[in-house]
Amino acid sequence: MSNTPQFSVISGATVHDVLAGREQEIVDLVSRAYTAHGEQQSVNPPSYFLRFPDKPDARIIALPASLGAEFSVDGIKWISSFPANIASGMPRASAVLILNDHETGYPFACLESSIISATRTAASAALAADRLHSDRPRPRRITFFGTGLIARYIHRYLIGTGWNFDAVSVYDHSPEYATRFAEYVSGTGTADTVRVMPDAETAIRDSDLVVFATTAGEPHVHEAAWFDHNPTVLHISLRDLAPEIILGSTNIVDDVEHCLKARTSPHLAELASGNRSFIDGTLHDVLEKKVELPTDRPVVFSPFGLGVLDLAVGTHIYAEATRRGLAAPVEGFFHDMNRYA
Repeated sequence: MSNTPQFSVISGATVHDVLAGREQEIVDLVSRAYTAHGEQQSVNPPSYFLRFPDKPDARIIALPASLGAEFSVDGIKWISSFPANIASGMPRASAVLILNDHETGYPFACLESSIISATRTAASAALAADRLHSDRPRPRRITFFGTGLIARYIHRYLIGTGWNFDAVSVYDHSPEYATRFAEYVSGTGTADTVRVMPDAETAIRDSDLVVFATTAGEPHVHEAAWFDHNPTVLHISLRDLAPEIILGSTNIVDDVEHCLKARTSPHLAELASGNRSFIDGTLHDVLEKKVELPTDRPVVFSPFGLGVLDLAVGTHIYAEATRRGLAAPVEGFFHDMNRYA
């Protein structure tokens, strides 16, 4: 960094353009970030939740982090979740990402981050789905439980990294949302059959790969018998499954300390059981082949969502946007830089 720091703004349109068609590249990037985190080359403090008495379902979350290894960057994501936005056709989440220079601490970029957040979430899900099936056949039937932006990105990242499905099932508490998502999937031409399922039980029993991407604040799926066929579950929204389902499954998380808090399903399972022995490993452990994945029980991947992943993706976008001349410097953003003036 030069003696006169430069601060740039990177728009959502630029973020989208840089990421378009780069699914495998981003999954590989996220894998390297998980490796750096697993090797303790990161700092990822607890997220801070800002909540509102007049909007109990809404929140804004601060995710500070520092990522070393090849990345060498610090920063923070500030992401809001206002579910009421959905009624007016707006995504529930909006976000910005601030990147800080590791040597001086000066912020050098602000990026629109709802796309980055969805991307790193989808890349994490695609990475987990791939590595959880590295030694066994990939599922050919998938269910999307919840049909918002995150579900769409996960579908894109699965398809973009070589997954193929004979059948895609869709379930949502809103038949309208489910129908619209099914129409989206049908329009991509990536499955022979796309079906809106009439109920949650049928949706889960009908698939070998189940993606939960809802806005649920507490468990709403309680029947462990629905998982008797031992599917792989990408439990992205973290609060869908009752503790008894978690306790009866093989459980992989992204980070144990982060995931077992804030009344996530794994946290509730810990409170119910009094211990953490039901956690079989982290995604880093899976990457390093340190975890045995039995085939006689469901496998559940529950990622809390690490700020270091946002930094990895954001740093990549900043470098590429700068290379292409798409980053917008803010002249005079830092003022009065002479300490003894």
